[in-house]
Amino acid sequence: MIGIFGGTFDPIHIGHLRPVLEVLEDLALDEIRLIPCHVPPHRTAPVANPVQRLAMLEAAIQGVPGLKVDDRELRRDGPSYTVDTLISLRAELGDHRPLCLLLGMDSFRGLDTWRRWRELITLAHIIVMHRPGSQPPAQGEVAALLAEHITDNTALLRACPAGHILLKEVTQLDISATRIRALIKEGKSARYLVPDGVWAMIASEGFYHGARMSRD
Repeated sequence: MIGIFGGTFDPIHIGHLRPVLEVLEDLALDEIRLIPCHVPPHRTAPVANPVQRLAMLEAAIQGVPGLKVDDRELRRDGPSYTVDTLISLRAELGDHRPLCLLLGMDSFRGLDTWRRWRELITLAHIIVMHRPGSQPPAQGEVAALLAEHITDNTALLRACPAGHILLKEVTQLDISATRIRALIKEGKSARYLVPDGVWAMIASEGFYHGARMSRD
């Protein structure tokens, strides 16, 4: 069973990594692929360029069994739509391998704004990572999707390739890439907000200092 976790990772930080690691271990996934997007459909373009973000991501997970980097969105032109990524993974892995799309609760609440969002549940299970006490949507189309597909039985995720939604409590840290970039631009340290290898790279290469970085 393979997990998929996407984002701009600008930069990758421990607020991304701790919940993903908990899902990997608690649900005994074979692996989780972290997929940096090229052109985010729902937010402004990343500050760091693709090469820099990929390098930071690889440094972040170095030596962590089960976490892998997948650069397929960086190699694909145009907006990085999740539905296209899942279709690509299905073509590679076949129709029978269980796939799990990892989302935070805020992303899940806004799922109906995503391109061809109703197809996602046919391509993968959805694992919604949330802090204890967080409430899922109670009305609207996403709430209806949740009501139709929710399960608390992890065995069902392994028994079929897609089609279920699992709500998973995780440790969620109030850390944002926006705040990290602001600290660095102000000449302050982001140590302990990002993995040591990422901080060493940011410090040595001067990422996020001064003017907006190239997107080339």
